[in-house]
Amino acid sequence: MKKEKGFILYKGQSLIDGKPIIVIATMKTNNPKTGDMVQTWIMREDIAPHLAVKNGDDISVCGDCIHRPALGNTCYVTTFQAPLSVWKSYHNGNYSTDLTLLKSLLPKRKLRIGAYGDPAACPTSVWAELATLSMGNTGYTHQWERSEFDPDLLDYVMASVDTEKQAKSIGARYFRVIPIGAKPLPREIECLSDSMGKSCADCLLCDGGNKGKSVYITAHGKGAANYNPDLLAIG
Repeated sequence: MKKEKGFILYKGQSLIDGKPIIVIATMKTNNPKTGDMVQTWIMREDIAPHLAVKNGDDISVCGDCIHRPALGNTCYVTTFQAPLSVWKSYHNGNYSTDLTLLKSLLPKRKLRIGAYGDPAACPTSVWAELATLSMGNTGYTHQWERSEFDPDLLDYVMASVDTEKQAKSIGARYFRVIPIGAKPLPREIECLSDSMGKSCADCLLCDGGNKGKSVYITAHGKGAANYNPDLLAIG
């Protein structure tokens, strides 16, 4: 059986701003935090990801996320590394549009919805079948407050909240990045990667369909020391 490097899950308009985007699934990762999961990448089709973050065009795939470089600049994704490599491979014609093989492999694999980019940028249907077929999935969306947001997406991914106000008001399980030194809320459990060294593949708490507690993680990566969501978030 042919081994594909990756698959094109979606090519069309961003549901955030109507600009052209692509959604790619890749089969291998060296990321120890996530573990062995199929990774998915949501990017502008026409602009390399490391350039999109510089000129603000990443809004097409990241929306109003306060971690964007144009806002809080605390996103942990280094866009000129893995996202750029995937973007170049797409433009070199290395990925398949035939999802038959991917669907046959997913019952023995776990799925990361949004290694880069917000899954709300494309239709929920892109994720629904793949998540259902997989052994489990994780993912996050910052777009849950948008009027056009499809609430069905929260069956598969966690709402990503920023402030305690949002955390206390939202009617769904959520994932929250808290500032260094801040205390979690009673309804929150620490990301098991930080507390127990578990990979996302072994944990799967960040599946929107999970019924456990909401999850928090202390800010990490560039800009973590200066992260203050109350100064950046609208809600």
